[in-house]
Amino acid sequence: MTFLKLFFLAFVSLSAGSLASAGVFTVLVSVGLIPRFAGKTHTSKKIFLFEEMVVAGTIIGGLVSVFAPFCMIGEKILDAGWIPQQVWQAAGSLMIAIYGIFAGMFVGCLALAIAEMLDSIPILARRIGFRHGIGAAILGMAVGKLLGSLYYFYAGIN
Repeated sequence: MTFLKLFFLAFVSLSAGSLASAGVFTVLVSVGLIPRFAGKTHTSKKIFLFEEMVVAGTIIGGLVSVFAPFCMIGEKILDAGWIPQQVWQAAGSLMIAIYGIFAGMFVGCLALAIAEMLDSIPILARRIGFRHGIGAAILGMAVGKLLGSLYYFYAGIN
């Protein structure tokens, strides 16, 4: 490939990744998840740390998923023989369990925050004068989501 093609591919990839991560951050900010965590844990003085950790986690997760072959540290440690395989597997199972607990808590809190945000849709519809057709608009969004999902699984898009 020529340099121009590689540059264009890198530019498009970085742009798409930036847009996707901006969408994730926008959802988290719009539902007020991070301030809610800070309020519930009574650590509102550290809200900027929470926000920085969310951004850092997203960036690190993205880098690990893109550069997965270079992040296989466990294989190198096992090959070196520093830690017995049974101990390594037990530690890995423990880490997966801890991750699962925290990921489940995050997804649950996000679902509750989005459900609370959905309560505001009828109020917004009344204020902007969208009185007729809200059912059709919601049905249209649901059908569009359904058709998009079916196409995704039918076409085998990865």
